[in-house]
Parts: sequence; C-alpha cells; structure tokens
Amino acid sequence: MGELIDFSLVYKYLINLVTVIILFRFIYYKNYGKNELFLTFFGFNTIIFFVSYLLNTVEISTGAGFGLFAVFSILRYRTEGICAKDMTYLFISIAIGLLTAVGSKSYIELELLCFTIITLVFLLESSWLFSRESSKTIFYDSIALIKPEQKEDFVAELKQRTGLNIHRLKIDSVDFLKDSCSITVYYYEK
Repeated sequence: MGELIDFSLVYKYLINLVTVIILFRFIYYKNYGKNELFLTFFGFNTIIFFVSYLLNTVEISTGAGFGLFAVFSILRYRTEGICAKDMTYLFISIAIGLLTAVGSKSYIELELLCFTIITLVFLLESSWLFSRESSKTIFYDSIALIKPEQKEDFVAELKQRTGLNIHRLKIDSVDFLKDSCSITVYYYEK
C-alpha cells in the first residue's frame, strides 16, 4: 500500500506558499497598498505549482516543458490593463511556483533559492540601492510657464502646488484652446 500523503509535495508547497506570502504581503502590499491582484498572484502560483509538480512526475520533453512555461508566462487579462510592475510580480509568482514544484530535491537549495528571490525583490523595491522614482500625470491650468526658458519657474510652481519634490517633468500634450496642458512629473519617494 502506497503512502497516503506525499511529504515532498506538502513541504515544497509550504516553501512555495511561505515565499509567496512574504513576497506579496510584506513587499508588494507594503509598497503599493493594492490587494485586488492577490487572488491572481496566489491563484496563478498555486495552479502553476500543482500542474508543474504533476507534469514533473510523468515523462515530458524539455521543449514541451518550456512551451508550457511560455504559455503560462504570457497570459494576460484582456479586460483590465495590468501595469508593468504588476506583470513583473505575476511573472515572479509563476516562476516561484514552477521552481519550487520541479526544482531541486534538496529542500535547503529550494529554501535558499526562494530566500534569494525575496531578498532581491526587497532590495530592488527598497531605496537601499537607489532612490525610487515615481511619476504622476497632472493636468495644469495654464500654459504660460511651459516655455523652455521658464522651466525652473515651472518646476517651482508645480512643487509648490503639489508638495512633491519634482526633479524633472515631461509635457505630454498642450491644449491651446483651453490654455491647459498635461504633464508627467517625476519625483523621488522618501
């Protein structure tokens, strides 16, 4: 009589789950404050983990395995636009599920791999390596200051009005009829 519970599956899934919880609850949510994609991140991760684990137990060619990974990694929702950072986190979620499901038989190697991924994402999302630049699109009610020679005055005016420490800006569009413009301002988060 075979084992009722495959402890390898349970332990690998626990490594996977703990990694994803740390990644999305303590890094993603802390930085972006969004939780509407948690189901997507956890759902994709779990599905990829179990499908990959089960496919790893049967004979499958390397090309078919890469093809499966490619199909899962290019999935996008067509009804809602997902920004590049959210897509990156979705890809990381998929990759963690795949790596923990078919990765090394050594649990220490899997734990180190997951720890490395978490540490790298944490460092890239923090301001320890470099300042994080953010941007906002602003609709400005006057085009009097958009001339290149008045750039310093324009930045000072925008800093005063928004309270942001703007270091550069880009004029996206100008509406001469309404005497307004659309501007993207760039600033460093504290």
